[in-house]
Amino acid sequence: MTSQPWQNLKDSEQVIAVLDVAHGVEQSELEQFLRNSISEHAVTAEVHECVLPMVRDRENPVTTNLRPLLELPGDTMVLPLRVVWRTSLQEKNTRPRPRDLLFGNPRHPGPLRARRILRQHPERVVCIAGEPATINQLKDRLEQLRGGDVTTDELASFVAGQAGLALDVSERRLRGSRYKVPLRVADTLLASAKFRGSLEQVSAETGRSMDDLLHESEEIMKELISKPQPFWLDVMAQLNHWVMRLGYDADVVINKEGLERVRQWSREYPTALLWTHKTHVDGFAVNAMCADNDFPAPHILGGVNMAFAGLGFIARRAGAIFIRRSFQDDLLYKAVLRQYIGYLMEKRFPLSWAFEGTRSRVGKLMPPRYGLLKYVMDSAHATGAENLHIIPISISYDMIGDVKDYAAMESGATKRPESLSWFIGYLRGLRQPMGKIYFDFGEPVVLPKAPSPDDPRELQRVAFAVGVAVNKVSPITLPSLISMVLLGAAPRALTADELRLEVVALTDWARKRHIGLTRDLDDQDAAQVSDLIDKMIASGLLTRYDDGPEQVFTIAAEQHVVASYYRNMVIHYFLNKSIIELALMNMAQLEQSGSDAFWEEAERLRDYFKFEFFYAPKDEFRRDVSEELSRYQPAWEAALDEPGAAQAIFSRLQPRMAHSVLLPFVEAYRVVADVLARQALGDPLDEKDCIQKSLAYGRQAYLQRRISSEASIGRLLFSNAYRLMDNLELIKGEGDDLAERRLQLAQNFRELQRRIERVRAAALP
Repeated sequence: MTSQPWQNLKDSEQVIAVLDVAHGVEQSELEQFLRNSISEHAVTAEVHECVLPMVRDRENPVTTNLRPLLELPGDTMVLPLRVVWRTSLQEKNTRPRPRDLLFGNPRHPGPLRARRILRQHPERVVCIAGEPATINQLKDRLEQLRGGDVTTDELASFVAGQAGLALDVSERRLRGSRYKVPLRVADTLLASAKFRGSLEQVSAETGRSMDDLLHESEEIMKELISKPQPFWLDVMAQLNHWVMRLGYDADVVINKEGLERVRQWSREYPTALLWTHKTHVDGFAVNAMCADNDFPAPHILGGVNMAFAGLGFIARRAGAIFIRRSFQDDLLYKAVLRQYIGYLMEKRFPLSWAFEGTRSRVGKLMPPRYGLLKYVMDSAHATGAENLHIIPISISYDMIGDVKDYAAMESGATKRPESLSWFIGYLRGLRQPMGKIYFDFGEPVVLPKAPSPDDPRELQRVAFAVGVAVNKVSPITLPSLISMVLLGAAPRALTADELRLEVVALTDWARKRHIGLTRDLDDQDAAQVSDLIDKMIASGLLTRYDDGPEQVFTIAAEQHVVASYYRNMVIHYFLNKSIIELALMNMAQLEQSGSDAFWEEAERLRDYFKFEFFYAPKDEFRRDVSEELSRYQPAWEAALDEPGAAQAIFSRLQPRMAHSVLLPFVEAYRVVADVLARQALGDPLDEKDCIQKSLAYGRQAYLQRRISSEASIGRLLFSNAYRLMDNLELIKGEGDDLAERRLQLAQNFRELQRRIERVRAAALP
């Protein structure tokens, strides 16, 4: 126990010793501790003991004993004291046991249990003191918060809260930073001049009285404000690990250097941790990663649909904030939410949520849902938060149990609503070996000052920057690479040697460009690779045929949609190279020369798929493409002026990948373009109808082998294709040439499909 709190009492004439106790056993321990400490540190002040059982009710402690003592002179010191019951002398990571749910929190034992611990394990009992402050200092803090004079009752409640916070800081030195939690949030907000100012604005806009708004605000806070508690944080940590280990290895792979940077940023600045969302395991994995590394528990923002019985009870007590799905017209709810989020940012409690808002149904990073990001940026603007650090977190998996459900939904199946019975069924589905989980951290998007809520372009810019940053740190996994190679070769199977050579070539290509690889790829660990391939076969994703003279691998036709999910997790790394291949192939076919022709086609292809991928800005795209081509042909732009140069450079582009990366997108867009070309000019075609027609026509096209794979048939693929055609003014366009432009686009995608097939023929031996 540090001597600093006692040193601060040396010059004081009077001290109020606030004893945070639950029962007489704790009171006796603290009184003895107080006497010993006064003697040891030669404290000469007159000490007034005040029993204040904050531990019984941290949100609304009874302050009857404290109020008269606050009439003492303003330079009287307030010294908080508490007993800490350690569950283990050495370990910070001790988890609660099932019996603790029945017999109570072992960190707050009842009197009988406390006496037994004192007899049998006295080393587990530690008395602590929080940092003291004078009555005047505490009163000044409250008046600054309230913006005016305060009553004795208000001061007593505030002093109790500050005493609790000081003790929490001291206790975290014993237990760890993951137990840093906000307390008395509702009382603090209701007492805040900022909060009252926001209510006055709502009152002016709606005509409602302040008393009415304050009363409803209290009800909203009961629904909205999370109340994390150390015991339930431990229970949640235990649940997190149990869920993760149903299907994943206990050894989670974390970029520890990146995590330490995130830790430092979260101490110094308001932070929002935005993670990629591929499975319901993500939220459990984020919480487990934070708890295992003594990181303050983030407040995870989510929809109220996830607050169902059981999970919702625990999650609220472990930091989850459940937000209504719709409240656009509720000015009061928005005001309370803004102030709550602003308070958490001001006090340096990290916020966290899934960047995409929903699980990615196709593997690649989805376009963001702007809702939560907008609320946080609005809160930062409304409360004046500065240097908001939005930190991208990549969560990657070797395999994902949800993928088969995603494949069904992409083909038209209905999503099952979340509930307790759904959650139990979901957990059962995780009971299969699925490899490892990987965490990495991107560079933060920093907002020195939050932009105005009326600036939607800035919101889009921030979201786009987060998407680009998180893509840069998502590692390439072995299942993703194998899926990409075999889908590119399908329907042909590859021998074990052919598959190995393709994987090695792509791995070497990625390594030379400093792209992250999971450990099994980076170390070329044969045992790990073999084990992961066995898991892919056991899941039905991969097929191995052993009865012929050579062992061959393929992906069964009915698994193409599932395999495409894994491929899509990493194809953003190979996108620019694929565009280069197709642009050079186009020049070679048309016998073109000159870099202008190359850039025209490259940027046309980039624009075709702008609703699929997070591109870097155009200047950066050009720079990256130029750097990639320079690896194969120095001074390539000048070289393209020569006849036949495009074909010559293309022949050196090893390994080739356009067929593995872009073919499903081109085929899906061709399907939608064909549907649109058949549509009568006067007939409206909304997105829902277009998707339904495309699903039907896509299945026909696959049966006729006009498209090569069922991976090219999917709701999101067709939705993005529809958005492109709407962007090209082909949905509701006008003019005599509309039918001709629709037909031309369909022909463009057919030609692009044939071009990719030529790349594929050149790539496969």
